[in-house]
Amino acid sequence: MTRTIQIENLFEEQVDFITNEYFSGFKRYKNWKQLPFKLKEVLPHYLDDKANLRYQLENSEKSLKELISLVFSVCSEIPTTDNINHNMAKLSKLFEAESLPESINEHQQQFIDIYLEKSGGKDKQQSKTLGAVFEDLKGRYRELQTVEANLRKSEKTLTLCCELINQYADDSLGVQFKDVKKSKAEIDRETKALKDIVEKKKNELKSLRDETLREQKQRELKDSQSKLDSYSGYKQIKLVRDATECMAFLEKTDFNNNEVDDYDPHLSKKLIDIIQDVQVAYGQDSRPWVIGYSGGKDSSAVASLVYYSTLALPENLRTKNIYVVASDTLVETPKVVDHIDNSLSVMAKQAERDRVPISTHKVVPKANQSFWACLLGKGYPAPTKSFRWCTERMKIDPVSDFIKEKISQHDEVIVALGSRSEESASRAQVIAKHKLENSRFARHTTLANAFIYTPIDTWSMDDVWKLLRSSSLEVSVSSIGIGKKWENSYDIEWENPWASKNMTLWNLYRDASDQGECPMVIDDSTPSCGNSRFGCWTCTVVTKDRAMESLIQNGEGWMEPLLKFRDLLAGTNNPDNKNTYRNYKRRTGVVSFQRAKEGEDISTDRKHVPGPYWLKYRKKWLKELLEQEKLFKEQGHDVELITEPELHAIRQEWLNDPNEPDWEDSLPNIYREVYGKDLNWVLNDNATFDKQGGQLLNELSHDYDVVPQMIMKLLDLEVSMEGLSRRSGIQSKITSILKQDWGTLEEIKEKQAGQQTKADYDVLQAELSSLKDKSNIVDKLLKKEF
Repeated sequence: MTRTIQIENLFEEQVDFITNEYFSGFKRYKNWKQLPFKLKEVLPHYLDDKANLRYQLENSEKSLKELISLVFSVCSEIPTTDNINHNMAKLSKLFEAESLPESINEHQQQFIDIYLEKSGGKDKQQSKTLGAVFEDLKGRYRELQTVEANLRKSEKTLTLCCELINQYADDSLGVQFKDVKKSKAEIDRETKALKDIVEKKKNELKSLRDETLREQKQRELKDSQSKLDSYSGYKQIKLVRDATECMAFLEKTDFNNNEVDDYDPHLSKKLIDIIQDVQVAYGQDSRPWVIGYSGGKDSSAVASLVYYSTLALPENLRTKNIYVVASDTLVETPKVVDHIDNSLSVMAKQAERDRVPISTHKVVPKANQSFWACLLGKGYPAPTKSFRWCTERMKIDPVSDFIKEKISQHDEVIVALGSRSEESASRAQVIAKHKLENSRFARHTTLANAFIYTPIDTWSMDDVWKLLRSSSLEVSVSSIGIGKKWENSYDIEWENPWASKNMTLWNLYRDASDQGECPMVIDDSTPSCGNSRFGCWTCTVVTKDRAMESLIQNGEGWMEPLLKFRDLLAGTNNPDNKNTYRNYKRRTGVVSFQRAKEGEDISTDRKHVPGPYWLKYRKKWLKELLEQEKLFKEQGHDVELITEPELHAIRQEWLNDPNEPDWEDSLPNIYREVYGKDLNWVLNDNATFDKQGGQLLNELSHDYDVVPQMIMKLLDLEVSMEGLSRRSGIQSKITSILKQDWGTLEEIKEKQAGQQTKADYDVLQAELSSLKDKSNIVDKLLKKEF
């Protein structure tokens, strides 16, 4: 199926670009021909730089850890972890909390002398106080961070070198493969499967009487046995040369006149061919498309590619709807929210003018599943890598609901995504795993009747920026690194298909990039970025929000309070702070204890697992959030940090909190204190207790020595059963409430002192498992004997 570009819909520069530029996995530079030869000269220096920086980093880390331990000792503390960042943060708090004396005693002077000796300091006059010692330590910490940053930059440069050399090798020699030994688990699994097949064939032969069938089965058995006998335990994977292998390749490669001979790229495609592929995918059935649009570079590239492809079709072939859907978590970085909103608005208007069947939609999480409803309402701890409760509720579910709605209307849908294999190995595996054979599409991992289309899955990052900017990219190699420079001419840069330029997106990546790196590089020694990731401003999964930090450094200083609030939430996940901010009981009303970690002695006593945030902190944080939102608006920033539906959801969670019910109904009062007005609060919340009722219950519970929250739950249960003719299961519900852990943590531990602990349970289970294994061995021996 062949399509032709409708020239009248495109500018002359666009037509020239579409018909001549190569995409899909390879970087085509103006000066490509000189690169491999230059890399042959400078790659050894890059390898040496990386090795030297690695050696310097290891020595600096070792030295700094010793000095940190010394500084802890003078504060009568010991470090609880080996993590330098964590220890420096803790020392900062210690030195801020203590009023350090101007003069030092003999013990402290002895400590300072040891510090100076360890640190190689000569001049004791420069370190008369403990504060001066800590300032010196902070200086050494900053030096370490500089070395780490230089090492990261060195590794990026080497990675880029290897990518360029591998591309040249693949183009000149063809894609090569190498044999790699499979893991023991793979070998065991595959050999077991082959043995099972052989055993099955043997059993089938025993029961066969028909000679013709026996001969057929014998041949199958022979083939299966042959596969088992010839099993090598090796697999073929695409050869990707590391830095050392790239050096070896360059050493044995002869270059004619110090440049690469002309050659035809055998894997790349011109943009016109890619557009025609998209047109074929679009026109082969009636299933509508849903484009997942985040406003970032990859999703923008997919939206642009699909728009161009549809625009280039005759109007009578634009037969099915394309829904561009963006998911707003309600805690996105404000600059990103503005960019997404503007893009969706402009895209929808231009699509209507061009008579392209594209519509734009924005989805948000349900009010009771939003970030603030979960964290401030339910008390969920700030997300971590091991408890990332936010992604599914806030991003995946709203989009999934939108897709399900379209599936109910159209039976099946195609979901177009900006996933690229280059971004990560795990993403590449997911793309490959679900790909349908002989098809452009893959099955959706969770949604039935939804199929995934990834038109840029083989693209490099520079391919993406090339489409968005339509600019020329040059690469240069110098003694200080590889530089990549896009042609900096906004006046000749074409408009994207919805009639606006990608300058906003470009500047977002530039401003959010760590240490000023950006997709448009202004000098020859700085690698291209483009790896900056925009996410929620509240994200505590990452150690540092480098994108937000860089935005603030690059002129968006008004957002600094958001970064501080995010850092405050991240600090609550510090092991030393968990018991301060979080209840000792889970939301189930039970005190839980940790499981044994891998390699840990199972007989070791386990720490209890803290539950949700205490209500007093949730109230405090909500008030701070509302005050900051009000301040932003007074400063002229149209930012909504928390929505009205979320406030209603949080209020309901507080009123019905399983551990600390908010009998005072605090949220309306907090809102009134900040804004001086009321929202349309629901009067009848079906709450069993108000402030007076809660106070009375507290007094009575004290008199009768019972826990008020337990009585509250029993009364709530009674109210919930009111009017029912049958109260089936009420006894078990009462028992469940009475079995919960009531009282302080010390009282609960005292009550559980005579019970089996989790460590005792694990030890017992291990013993039972051992006895079972021994029993199985005895049974086998007895069977063999008789």
